[in-house]
Amino acid sequence: MEKKMIGKSGLEASALSLGCWAIGGGEWWGNNDDQISIDTICRAVQLGVNWIDTARVYGFGHSEEVVGKALKLLPRRKMILSTKCGIQWYDDGGELHFMKEGHAVRRDLAPKAIRRDLELSLKTMGTEYVDVYYTHWQCKTYGLVPIEETMEELLKMKQEGKIRAIGASNTDLQILEDYIRAGQLDVIQEKLSILDRKSEELLPFCEEHGIMLQTYSPIEQGLLAGKASDNYVPKPGEVRDGKTWWRPENIRRVNGMLAGWKDLTEKYQCTLANLCIKWNSMLSSNINVLCGARKVSQIEDIASSLDIALSKEDFERMKQDADAVRKQQ
Repeated sequence: MEKKMIGKSGLEASALSLGCWAIGGGEWWGNNDDQISIDTICRAVQLGVNWIDTARVYGFGHSEEVVGKALKLLPRRKMILSTKCGIQWYDDGGELHFMKEGHAVRRDLAPKAIRRDLELSLKTMGTEYVDVYYTHWQCKTYGLVPIEETMEELLKMKQEGKIRAIGASNTDLQILEDYIRAGQLDVIQEKLSILDRKSEELLPFCEEHGIMLQTYSPIEQGLLAGKASDNYVPKPGEVRDGKTWWRPENIRRVNGMLAGWKDLTEKYQCTLANLCIKWNSMLSSNINVLCGARKVSQIEDIASSLDIALSKEDFERMKQDADAVRKQQ
């Protein structure tokens, strides 16, 4: 597995990382067998995927609990563990983000809130430090909590040895500029797939300032794996409910595109998911691709994605096909 440096942190991680949102289960993803989730995390490490990503809000703490159990079976010092702060459901601090499972979930990047998040995460996962600590979502009202105040607390955490690198997620260019003025940012985590390329506009800034771009949802929460039927309808409340690409008309369009790539899967002896993950990685040498998995079979398939020798011509063909589909939705 290829390794890459995480920004200017000095930390080296696998070019592909394992996302643990689905492992949290709950209304978003449905029930899981926690032992299968633990086995999946351990298998990822065996396959060379040493970056495990979770968040405090995934399953309202359950994802971190499962990750913590897996960590007891793994070589912690060789791992890159990331989690996230700034999304809380404990009090009325910050701004309402969404309602879920009886919780009023709020965006709160106040120093005392992210400090509380960190201490809860460390306790839940049974670790003394987190390698990469992300601010999960930024303030809905720009500047409600000045980024300098948030960054000051993050830098204190780093000085204390409780975190090793600072990241931000779900940002924009203005917010990135604010972070850079306040202190070093080593990585951002943003949604990016061949169908949704908005965060591509952040790549030049990241490359200029030594910031890694970690891309999430590279296969659009499973759609680009090509296993959804044309008439699939997401259940109310689940993660795909209301998502643009999971509308019936868009599922049909995407499935048509994927059917046209049969020759590519045969040429490279790979799955559609492999192709789309590899495509993401080729956008920049500065990219880490974050892939969700909660079954051993899923991570075994995903882990081989970056080994594909996808040609530049086929990369461009896939891009043009996806552009045609994007124009229709």
